[in-house]
Amino acid sequence: MLIFKHNIKSITGIFLICAAGFLSGFFAPSSVATASKIPVGKPSHKTTGFANKTQADWVIRQNLLKGSDAWRIKGPPAGTKLEGFLNTTYASDKQNVTFYISTVTKQYRIRAFRMGYYQGRGGRLVWVSKLIRGYTQPACTFTKEINMTACGNWKPSFRLWLSKAFVQGDYLFELVGKNGLRSYIPLTVWDPASYATYVIKNDVLTWQAWNSYGGYDFYTGIGSCSGGYPLCSRARVVSFNRPYDYGNGAGDFLTNEYPLIYLAEEHGLNVTYITDITLIQHPQLLRRHRTLLSLGHDECWSYSERVAVENAAKLDGLNVAFFGASAMLRHVRLQNSPTGQDREEVDYRDSYADPMDNNGHPSNPMLVTGNTWSSPPANWPEMNFVGEEYIGFVQSYEPPQPFVIQDAGSFLFKGITYHGKKVFNGEKIANVIASDFDTRDPYLDIPGLVVAAQSPVSPAVAYFQASNAPNGFAYSDMAYHFEKPSGALIFDSGTNNWIQSLTPCQKTYAACPADFTQKVTLNLLLRMSG
Repeated sequence: MLIFKHNIKSITGIFLICAAGFLSGFFAPSSVATASKIPVGKPSHKTTGFANKTQADWVIRQNLLKGSDAWRIKGPPAGTKLEGFLNTTYASDKQNVTFYISTVTKQYRIRAFRMGYYQGRGGRLVWVSKLIRGYTQPACTFTKEINMTACGNWKPSFRLWLSKAFVQGDYLFELVGKNGLRSYIPLTVWDPASYATYVIKNDVLTWQAWNSYGGYDFYTGIGSCSGGYPLCSRARVVSFNRPYDYGNGAGDFLTNEYPLIYLAEEHGLNVTYITDITLIQHPQLLRRHRTLLSLGHDECWSYSERVAVENAAKLDGLNVAFFGASAMLRHVRLQNSPTGQDREEVDYRDSYADPMDNNGHPSNPMLVTGNTWSSPPANWPEMNFVGEEYIGFVQSYEPPQPFVIQDAGSFLFKGITYHGKKVFNGEKIANVIASDFDTRDPYLDIPGLVVAAQSPVSPAVAYFQASNAPNGFAYSDMAYHFEKPSGALIFDSGTNNWIQSLTPCQKTYAACPADFTQKVTLNLLLRMSG
């Protein structure tokens, strides 16, 4: 098992949704959106094959509301000039959320955008605050023993009551200051009573694992170190009480998650939204749903989260789609901070260093954070459930590699053409495989595993161990199997770039894979609807 990892923040989306211009200025009037009765309509995109139970009237009604692309941030990041975080990663309506903001500007506004399709604009302006007085917060605290930066010493800047206008979904709160200063704070609004077909899980554990705000995350740290990888200067605990230092404050949301949300809502699919922490705190919620969609770079999993998903799949027939590679690879746990429940994420990457190891005699081996789930003392390889394992990554400076079809007769490719012709075995779809990639383990028998695509990756463009590379090449495999005894469908895309590849490209870009990858994704979602 490979243990070397690269920094996903260096991977940026190659395919960008065309922006139509920036709306509403800094001194826009304060307003609050109100819920209104709108006749049920149809998405602008054809949705042949999806039954009524797979679509939701409320999503279709959202698409009839006025969209806005004013959420798009142009220009350099605001950085420490305007930044912030919330007291929670998820909330429901009729609940307060607290903002912690630090800024050099004297005044700023907060604008809330619900992210979705909205006539192709990608978002809807839901709420705008009045002008808020700005001030610089004190330096965040640093705990040297665990290299943790935490801003729990910041004072609350603003509290917001989530009205009914905040329907379930993924939100970007945009901080807007003078001189073009803008940044995001993400929030998932969930519906505790939902029985939707699809559960979209925002991967906040991995967002935070790669958040080096203050100089430290689970992979990097300040200062030189000896002893190779993983760096001894890395953090052992990271805090949710701090801004994200990448994605303009949105973490990994816009690159590795949002394009699938855009596609799902474009087709009016019956979705609901949670985060990792929602599932950890409410492990029974999956029993009310048909399919879990694991987005982005979903590599960090806690014990309770993993048990909830695997039990729901094996016993209740929950289908699971892993749209990113290296899924369920890293073993983490949550702990409380002085400011609230589950606000710190622990990953020592070394079981002997973890205080819960108790000198090799842990009371619960499944809580001790070894390097990976397959490492001692957990010894619970993720590939037994996911069907594949992480093997390497395409270098960030290399272009995405071709996706190569191996089983054109699979339901995934039903009715799909490429360059006007029906797809066939061996056909190459350009610009799909990038960042991390997974492969089938040839020495592990996963009953019924189907490898739908097997894409060779050269050592000239990627990092992987030679022992895992027959004929000098490693392979990014798209695979699926049916979990026993329930028959749940478990899917792995085999690449971290699958969701980014869903993003529509400009028509002049002939090698755009979006039309192909969108159709494959819709075929999968249709099959997973039950």
